[in-house]
Amino acid sequence: MELKLPPPLVAFICAMIIYFLPNYEETNWVYRCFAVICFSFGVVVDLCALWAFWKNKTTINPLDPNKTSALTREGIYRFTRNPMYLGLTCLLLAWAFWLGNAFALLIVWGFIAYITRFQIEPEEQILAQKFGKIYQDYCQKVPRWLW
Repeated sequence: MELKLPPPLVAFICAMIIYFLPNYEETNWVYRCFAVICFSFGVVVDLCALWAFWKNKTTINPLDPNKTSALTREGIYRFTRNPMYLGLTCLLLAWAFWLGNAFALLIVWGFIAYITRFQIEPEEQILAQKFGKIYQDYCQKVPRWLW
């Protein structure tokens, strides 16, 4: 794996960058409502993903996908192959909305690009080697993110 930082740490670093960005807008109730919606969605998605991994008795450690003992395709994994990263992205969006900072969307986009390149793509290579055609079929049916 090329990435040695845990994805939650990467998200935390992005959240700190968002916090220290200059803010040129006033936060209003609309931003706060979007923040609550994104936060709630992110937490639910992450909890559903953790639950699915727990039911399959497989590792949640993103730094060593070689320890994966089962390919999880149930629950939230029917809609996205990477719900934990989607959940982190939603939490970052919530933070950006809460602070009312439109520039923060660039940081969120950067998080998506970084996680895709340095976490998801290496994970996919390992899972393809480990689970072969079953994983390839899964990739054909379920999107990487939601798109």
